[in-house]
Amino acid sequence: MSLNPQQRAAVEYCDGPLLVLAGAGSGKTRVITEKIAHLIKRRQVPAAKIAAITFTNKAAREMRERVGKLVSGTAAEGLTVCTFHALGLKFLQIEHARAGLRRGFSILDADDTQGMIKELAPKAIKPDALFALQSLVSRAKNEGLTPEQAAVAASGAREREAAEIYAAYQRRLAAFNAVDFDDLIRLPLGVLEGDGEARAGWRERLRYLLVDEYQDTNSAQYRLVKALAGERGLFTAVGDDDQSIYAWRGANPENLAELSRDYPKLRVVKLEQNYRCARRILRCANKVIAHNAHLFEKRLWSEQGEGPPVRVLECRDDEHEAECVAGAIAHLAEKHKAPWHEFAILYRGNHQSRALEKALRLARVPYHVTGGTAFLDRAEVKDLLAYLRLANNPDDDAAFLRVVNLPRRDIGATTLEKLGELAGARHVSLLRAAQSDAVLGQLTGRAASSLVAFATLVRELAAKAERMPAADLVDELVRRIGYAEHIAAQVKEPALRERRLENLKELGEWFRAMQKEGAAGDLAAQLALLSHGDRDEPGNAARLMTLHSAKGLEFRFVFLVGVDDTTLPHEGSVEEGRIEEERRLLYVGITRAKEQLSLSYAKRRKRFGEIIANQPSRFLAELPTDDLHWSGRDAEQDAAHKQELATSHIARLASLLAD
Repeated sequence: MSLNPQQRAAVEYCDGPLLVLAGAGSGKTRVITEKIAHLIKRRQVPAAKIAAITFTNKAAREMRERVGKLVSGTAAEGLTVCTFHALGLKFLQIEHARAGLRRGFSILDADDTQGMIKELAPKAIKPDALFALQSLVSRAKNEGLTPEQAAVAASGAREREAAEIYAAYQRRLAAFNAVDFDDLIRLPLGVLEGDGEARAGWRERLRYLLVDEYQDTNSAQYRLVKALAGERGLFTAVGDDDQSIYAWRGANPENLAELSRDYPKLRVVKLEQNYRCARRILRCANKVIAHNAHLFEKRLWSEQGEGPPVRVLECRDDEHEAECVAGAIAHLAEKHKAPWHEFAILYRGNHQSRALEKALRLARVPYHVTGGTAFLDRAEVKDLLAYLRLANNPDDDAAFLRVVNLPRRDIGATTLEKLGELAGARHVSLLRAAQSDAVLGQLTGRAASSLVAFATLVRELAAKAERMPAADLVDELVRRIGYAEHIAAQVKEPALRERRLENLKELGEWFRAMQKEGAAGDLAAQLALLSHGDRDEPGNAARLMTLHSAKGLEFRFVFLVGVDDTTLPHEGSVEEGRIEEERRLLYVGITRAKEQLSLSYAKRRKRFGEIIANQPSRFLAELPTDDLHWSGRDAEQDAAHKQELATSHIARLASLLAD
């Protein structure tokens, strides 16, 4: 398929700052990859001087694969296609000294960060208050603020307390030679804005930038792009203000307006032809989003067919809603001979999946829930990653504390507390303290002996990491520490034990896959990228996910559930005046559907043990009535639909009995 005129204009303009307003399903990934190929082949820009930045590793992998098909031979060698945080990691690995780090620094995950902030927070802090503190610290970093700047900007007691915690937290990170995920943006930004030599060097290193999902950038990410692009503004920003749904995690759609102010010569190209949705679905999307204020007006259009009416299902309660959806999926799969992976059920919050999962199991519909416990959050996986982190960085105290007594080595809390005091007095990490004869001499003989054995193990792992692929190192580690035996002793239920043992094998496979994809070979880079990966391989199953998780995906059949006035829009968002973001969520959900869309709501829902009466979402009244079919409002059509469902159900039962 050739590029349409707007896509071609976006690809060929390379002489100044460009904003591509890419509506849902308008081919933005194709535009980015074609533009990279154009820069390399037509404009003779070396691939090594081009960086394409997106928000997920999955999107980066897809772009890299597409570019590989467009650019032959070695012409694409050195091209950077990665997430913001992977780019920040690359920067810090090169410029660690300028950022105040030593080589081999650690990257803390969210659990490590929370544990460290909990230690610094007031004693007996409640979980909600701890989460709020951590969020405030993260928000300050996402705004590119240092601890000192955060203290000056604090406007109340909670923000002042968070600024104090932030300062203490950064001192501890510095002592451990560690950074957190937010620092992967904040620290490079600080270097680029404060060091003219570094800034000039990186502008020469990266001559052209392409930034995907621009509406999802936060303040620090916007400033990072600006620092790299400089006054010349050789960049293409691709985004859609109608799909800005991440304000709760710091995304700032106003960055689109900032581009116009910071780059007066900014050229804007609108991609308005949708290649995904049937026209009825697209009219619904256009109509609902038209109620939001817009910086840039656009209206999507499509040459696809009309498609069937958008069904609106009124259900008695959430269980009835789930039964209706499960039955409809089973019926449509049979009617269209459609594979299960072409179906998606989207909802506002994860709690809505429970009734749906029950109904899908009863209907014998295979499903996959996106956003459950992530693979990398499973205890056994985090344990092995902590060992690898410590082998990579002996100053990683968070990793040390996680695994020093795992499997059990009779190193008790009293010993660790004493070790911490001695390490603090000497300004060294816990592992380095455990390798000091002067420190060991102040501990009991049994504890000292256990610590020496542990330190020896880590030292040997570190030596092997220099010559052994990470996947093989995982296998070696499992064998060396007897981790399979540890799981067998801890988990008595055979099926669960087997799943946990399989997870150990899967971790090695993840590292092998990263090697095949060309990820950086050193252990530090692989650990950082793996810890924030987004692999999701559900196979042939219906997908259940939140509207936030669905962004960027598309399905032939979409069921959007819980479209009532306490769920979508969410009542908390309504109270806080964030109705436009809720409307954008619905817009994102609608535009995931290619062929058929169903919206459903329940007249009653159980909340906090009580039955609550519901009203249909106010957004339903904003949809074009001619493109909707409301169940219960057309008796003849409803009767025909029920007969079709019943016939399908009987046929399905007969098939199951035959099996």
